[in-house]
This record gives sequence, structure tokens and C-alpha cells, in this order.
Amino acid sequence: MARSKTLCDRFAKILGGTGEIVNGVCVVTRLRNLSPTILGRRTRSPLAIAALFSFEGLDSRGRALNLGETVILQREINPFITELRKRGLIVTAVHNHWLFDDPRLMYIHWESVDRPLDFARKVREAFRVLEK
Repeated sequence: MARSKTLCDRFAKILGGTGEIVNGVCVVTRLRNLSPTILGRRTRSPLAIAALFSFEGLDSRGRALNLGETVILQREINPFITELRKRGLIVTAVHNHWLFDDPRLMYIHWESVDRPLDFARKVREAFRVLEK
């Protein structure tokens, strides 16, 4: 378990977020610097502005199931998808969560089976095309 916690901490550091082990899964949360409104009300809720990453199930080669999701602005979608795909990550969904949001918030999901720290580095690189 200590090894998993150390790996989770390293994973979180690369991704610029906060990590914890939940049900044996390393989960990292990072908030995007966005100031949207939903129904005319400003929100800072992690439900609206979070990026989430996880890994679980290390195999004998050090590879794990890696998952990612982030809030994304419409104008960021195509450049971000390009960066994820360039790095061999599988984009699985692009969709909205909320109605009456401004700016329009979309959410993108991706996955891979890879070494967790390699996945984290690939995602960190892809995030460079997103607005701060």
C-alpha cells in the first residue's frame, strides 16, 4: 500500500493535482481556472470545473488502466483531442453536463493502459494547449 501511495503522489505531482487512494484506485483532482455561471450563478464547484485522473490495477509490467476527464471550453476541444491522440490516448466521449451555462462547458474523457507516470506525462503535455 505504501508503494501505491508513493506512486499516486508522484502521479498527482506530474498532473498538478491532489491525489488520494479510494477503493484501491489512485484518484487525482485538479481544478481548472474557469469562472463559469450556471443558471446565472457563478460556480466554483468541482462538479463544474474539475479535471480528474485515475489509475488502477498495475500488472507485472507496471501498466495500469488510466482514465481522465476534464471540463473543456468548446474552442479547446479539437486542439486537445489532437494532443491526446498524438500521444496514443483514446478519446472516449465529449459531452455537456449542464444547461444554461456560460461559457458553454463541455467534458471530455480519455483512457489508456500504460504506466501511470507515462500517462501522467502525456496528459500534462496535452494540457498545454488548454487556456489557463
